[in-house]
Amino acid sequence: VQLVESGGGLVQPGGSLRLSCAASGFNFNSYVMSWYRQAPEKERELVAAISSTGSSKNYADTVKGRFTISRDNANNTVYLQMNSLKPEDTAVYYCAARFRFRSTNDYWGQGTQVTVSS
Repeated sequence: VQLVESGGGLVQPGGSLRLSCAASGFNFNSYVMSWYRQAPEKERELVAAISSTGSSKNYADTVKGRFTISRDNANNTVYLQMNSLKPEDTAVYYCAARFRFRSTNDYWGQGTQVTVSS
């Protein structure tokens, strides 16, 4: 099983980034996919989640209207489009997979760093 994030980097405030998470080794279509983030000295927090079919999405209040989660089940990939980035979005971003009938995440990626700074 692998979850491999990519797309992080350094961006100026107000800029955009698109994160990708490529999944392998499990039945991607049966899993809820989520993005989490963890800033230095803070707890990991849920940013966005998408149902196994993509029909349902939810977001943290801090990113609503700026971030969009999506998935491509044909290519086993989940995305996080991040617009209007703010310095407080700086964190390591992780993707996670949860079997749709379970309440805890089964798999985690290694994380990708997002830094928002001028």
